Amino acid sequence: MLTIVGGNDPREAIGAAVCQFSILRRTSKPVRFIPLLEKPLRWAGLYRRQHEYRDGQLFDVISDAPMSTDFAITRFATPHLVRSGWALFCDFADMLFLADVAELFALADDRYAVMVVKHDHDPQEATKFFGSAQQPYPRKNWSSLILWNCDHPANRERLTLDLINSAPGRDLHRFGWLDDSEIGGLPTAWNHLVGVHPETTPVKALHFTLGAPFVPGYEAGPYADLWHAEHAILEGAQPRRPTEWPALEPA
Repeated sequence: MLTIVGGNDPREAIGAAVCQFSILRRTSKPVRFIPLLEKPLRWAGLYRRQHEYRDGQLFDVISDAPMSTDFAITRFATPHLVRSGWALFCDFADMLFLADVAELFALADDRYAVMVVKHDHDPQEATKFFGSAQQPYPRKNWSSLILWNCDHPANRERLTLDLINSAPGRDLHRFGWLDDSEIGGLPTAWNHLVGVHPETTPVKALHFTLGAPFVPGYEAGPYADLWHAEHAILEGAQPRRPTEWPALEPA
């Protein structure tokens, strides 16, 4: 069973549905999705950080920095949610998978605590989707898709709940609890930044980091036709009867 933990923002429900559908349509292995929902994480005692709104923008008080989504920090609780094995974090809202996610899990290497696409992304835009502030920081977008080794000692021993709930977000997003040798690399094709990377590069997963096609103003950008096509298939999909679902293998 492949475990995928997804960023989930109430404003982006249609994007989350399309992303999950794109994974399910192409996967060769059973998948379970775990949405990152802030309130249940708080009720469970996993997330305690203070948020507040300043002039309509959500801020993380510890970091004194804006948050573009509710799951800007909660993604780092993934090893505490999943507990064991490998898990994938991705932003459900603005990603579209074009290849079998099992191929991504096949790249998992136990030497590493996390595996990411090591982008060299220096954004020039002042804002991105929904008018959120665009924040430049070291290792920008590395944390937008993370293959987590939940059993790695560095995650078990150093990435404590106290750290997740007290460290500035910029330190977490650059994987400050890890040595560089503990961060493995993934092919860029698995986190293609739309509007940043050239359209001629190979693509297995699209990341509409500047604005997904369901956001006003981004309906007709690069690769938007693929997102709209997936959405149309989802909208037209007929529910299966229970006997038509493939048998799930044990994890």
